[in-house]
Amino acid sequence: MNTLNHRIAGAAVAGISQRWGEVFHPANGSVSARVPLASGAEVDAAVAAARAAFPAWADTPAPKRARVLFRFKQLLEQNQQTLAELISSEHGKLVSDALGEVTRGLEVVEFACGIPQQLKGEYSAQVGSGIDSYSLRQPLGVVAGITPFNFPAMVPMWMFPVALACGNSFVLKPSERTPSAALLLADLLTEAGLPDGVFNVVHGDKQTVDALLAHPDVAALSFVGSTPIAKAIYQTGAQYGKRIQALGGAKNHLVVLPDADIDQAVEALIGAAYGSAGERCMAISVAVAVGEVADALVEKLAARARGLKLGAGNDTTAEMGPLVSQVHLDRVRGYIASGVEQGATLVVDGRHQGDPTGGSGFYLGASLFDHVTPTMRIYQEEIFGPVLAVVRVPDFEHAVQLINQHPFANGTSLFTKSGGAAREFAQRIQVGMVGINVPLPVPMAFHSFGGWKASLFGDHAMHGPEGMRFYTRIKTVTSRWPETLSAEFAMPTMK
Repeated sequence: MNTLNHRIAGAAVAGISQRWGEVFHPANGSVSARVPLASGAEVDAAVAAARAAFPAWADTPAPKRARVLFRFKQLLEQNQQTLAELISSEHGKLVSDALGEVTRGLEVVEFACGIPQQLKGEYSAQVGSGIDSYSLRQPLGVVAGITPFNFPAMVPMWMFPVALACGNSFVLKPSERTPSAALLLADLLTEAGLPDGVFNVVHGDKQTVDALLAHPDVAALSFVGSTPIAKAIYQTGAQYGKRIQALGGAKNHLVVLPDADIDQAVEALIGAAYGSAGERCMAISVAVAVGEVADALVEKLAARARGLKLGAGNDTTAEMGPLVSQVHLDRVRGYIASGVEQGATLVVDGRHQGDPTGGSGFYLGASLFDHVTPTMRIYQEEIFGPVLAVVRVPDFEHAVQLINQHPFANGTSLFTKSGGAAREFAQRIQVGMVGINVPLPVPMAFHSFGGWKASLFGDHAMHGPEGMRFYTRIKTVTSRWPETLSAEFAMPTMK
């Protein structure tokens, strides 16, 4: 069995805690590796390496830092197939899907290569007689990232390229379920010329996370995961005086108006609900059928859902891979049972589909519910699996109210041919990311990613301009060069 290591100060470091986790191959259910779960001592070592490397890296001119990231970008492009196959082997998603993940992470690296432009401050000459004022954006120090199992390359690359380009050093705690992508990224950063200690990887669980949160030398922490943990990290980090960016759960709705092209809406829903087996924070898990469109929509969705082909990540004919673990598979099955018990109509039951090879892979077919109501668990909670719930509403107004009343507010979408309806929806909907005839409205890297309400805790969204602001703090300098200076006891004013 493969035994993984931490990466600290540019070197592979064996686990010393003697605590281990198992990494599975979801397509066949086998254990593929064991991963060390870091103790406080290992976290201390990683943070110490990052702290020691920070001053020289922060003092490196921003264009030189950007050149390291540009070389990293080139290496990432050369190794994207290897990275995608590695992701697929531990997560279960199709290799084609993993390649898309790598591309979306690569886009943030490209944005980070242009950080010198974003880091420019402001300058005001002669704000008073002989007095000038200007601002600087400076790095925070050691920052940390805690990332989820479902995007083991993309989400870390939504964090560390921006943090590094701004002059910070970084400690990454990837998901213990999908840890290997982080190690490959660390190797590529070293090959690109990043100084030892600027980027470190420690594997672990809650004990590791708690150590990072409590560590006095960690200035800021970025997190992506479930809402309860995001809220706890935000609250705990604030108590320790850290800057926190914690992205939580989602319950993304796609509204289909009666004037929409129903075939386009169905294809959008199938891909957005069942792609990556629904293990995406931007997955569409609720279809809001407005008025008379409902019956035809459900009929067409059911036909497509029943025909989806399951297969391993390297099966080029497959449309959906397995779930990440047996524990998660059992959890999603429990949600399906809950929906039936609470009175929803189970139109397509994915529990009838298992491993297409007859083996022990963590497979679950697509499930489709109709006549779901807002009081049901399958509507209220994030399932994170291949389950789509159809909620019927009489009109546009009820669709807007339904979405705005949900505590999650990550992403939403509207399918329509009406420009007026689209504009009103975009203005009135209380959700952080909105798509118009786009099912997964994930912003490009030069915008920022983040939801509202219980989907984001903190003041800054991720990557793009918001990411740059999160990983820097502003300093304003007011200067003058007088020949003589006398004491001033009143509040100073600019004369």
